[in-house]
Amino acid sequence: MTKLIIGLGNPGEEHMEDRHNAGFWFVDALAKQLQVRFETEKRFHGKVAKARWEGEDLYLLKPSTYMNLSGQAVGALCRFHKIAPKDILVIQDELDIKPGTARLKLGGGTGGHNGLKDIQAHLGTPDYWRLRLGIGHPRDLAAEGARPMEVADYVLRRPLQAEQKQIAASIEDGLQILSLLMKGDPQAAMLELHSKVN
Repeated sequence: MTKLIIGLGNPGEEHMEDRHNAGFWFVDALAKQLQVRFETEKRFHGKVAKARWEGEDLYLLKPSTYMNLSGQAVGALCRFHKIAPKDILVIQDELDIKPGTARLKLGGGTGGHNGLKDIQAHLGTPDYWRLRLGIGHPRDLAAEGARPMEVADYVLRRPLQAEQKQIAASIEDGLQILSLLMKGDPQAAMLELHSKVN
């Protein structure tokens, strides 16, 4: 059973609407749904909300470090609450998936995502769940005639209005399959999520 859900992003007002903060958007939506509030927890290097789900404790975490140091928060909370990697779900933005699409997977590579690299270093394993929220790639915009943009600039910018709606729809799709994952049926969760078209 999932016991910790981490939303990845960068702290600070100036980053709230960046594509790179899609993970924060997801856990904020989940906290609202579960009617819990985030509180700053310095020992866990982040903001933490605690909820009950199916009689179990569920922690939501937004690291307050920058993205490339996300593992500090994850490692600290997992050690304190004795949470195993298989009971973790990390919500991340994904360049290689188009906006409006979400994908669930266990383990695998980091795809160059600095937040995942640091989490893997702190956990000592890649075997945790990831929910990948598509944000598209700047080469897609360039193909449509837009000015070429570096990946670093792209992820630290606000999505176009149409993309924002698509990302919001993929967050909703992710929230809808969460109960299947929480109940220990990841195959059903993946089947339902991966069959959605936005």
